[in-house]
Amino acid sequence: MCAIEAGKRRRRVVVLERAGRIGKKILISGGGRCNFTNVHCRPENFISANPHFAKSPLAAYTPQDFIALVEKHRIPYHEKTLGQLFCDGSALEIVNMLETECAQAGVRILTNLAVDTVVVAEAADRGQGKPFEVRAGRETFVARAFVVATGGLSIPKMGATSFGYDLARQFGLKIVPTRPALVPLALNTQDRERYCDLTGISAEVLAASGGQVFREKMLFTHRGLSGPSILQISSYWQPSTPITLDLAPGRDLTAPVRNGTRRDLAALKSAFREVLPQRLADRWVDLHQPQGWTNHALVELERHAHHWEITPQGTEGYEKAEVTAGGVDTGELSPKTMECRKVPGLYFVGEVVDVTGHLGGFNFQWAWASGFCAGQAV
Repeated sequence: MCAIEAGKRRRRVVVLERAGRIGKKILISGGGRCNFTNVHCRPENFISANPHFAKSPLAAYTPQDFIALVEKHRIPYHEKTLGQLFCDGSALEIVNMLETECAQAGVRILTNLAVDTVVVAEAADRGQGKPFEVRAGRETFVARAFVVATGGLSIPKMGATSFGYDLARQFGLKIVPTRPALVPLALNTQDRERYCDLTGISAEVLAASGGQVFREKMLFTHRGLSGPSILQISSYWQPSTPITLDLAPGRDLTAPVRNGTRRDLAALKSAFREVLPQRLADRWVDLHQPQGWTNHALVELERHAHHWEITPQGTEGYEKAEVTAGGVDTGELSPKTMECRKVPGLYFVGEVVDVTGHLGGFNFQWAWASGFCAGQAV
């Protein structure tokens, strides 16, 4: 996006891509259909040490702007839950669209070319407008502006590296400590034995941690918990603390037993099965049987089902994380241009910056918006 906008402004632009093709993360996103934006995108959908930083870029380039680009290229798309927009066909259409826009803007894209070093010329050379010397393989490039759009540490098998953070440190920039985000949570050995044979079973829950609450599906895996609600809350979860799960938002699980004629385990499981998948209902009741069959005991069980605390052992790490939280400190950058305050001509955009979106197209929108702002400024 940055290259496209800079090219439209008649800047000479070259994109250096260390992978064999561009857009590999785009191609695998959204189950191969690319959740390319979210119509409800707001600054509140992002995590950053400075929650105000994203406001300017997100206002400069909105979801409607990217939708207009998608429609210009006649790419069919649809809206799923919570404002998420996906291609009807393949994510390849988004990659092809960006490649076409680059070509029309005169942008060169060089693949299989990893950057080795970036050197800033002496101050005397700045007057010639060539402060950056970039060495990549046998190639050397000299330019007035250098934009870092390297992504984070997530999914290393796709080629993710620490290059962007290393380069920021090279230039003396602060880094907010990074961590996996939008990532499945792993359970301890005891809880794994209790629940992980329920792999594949999902239920709509309220997941809460760090003062945040998300109501979406939770999925049991062979190592722990996943699904949209868990991925969302993982970005806020702190190690060694519990997450709180409401297994039946807005429902009264024990009412059929409290109001019925039978008060036993079979009746309780039957009541839970009306709301939860059968195997989950049976397992949870077996593991959390009430201390008696009084109304008080049933009300306490009801409270427990809506405030079930479980402490993850950790996350599944960068290998399974959709994004990386933390990154280049926003205090080092201009929110209007994404340019470094300390190093004129050096820009950081996208996931490498300490701005992390919620699940549902927000991180792509941040990439488009921050890239647009840099492209308008270089």
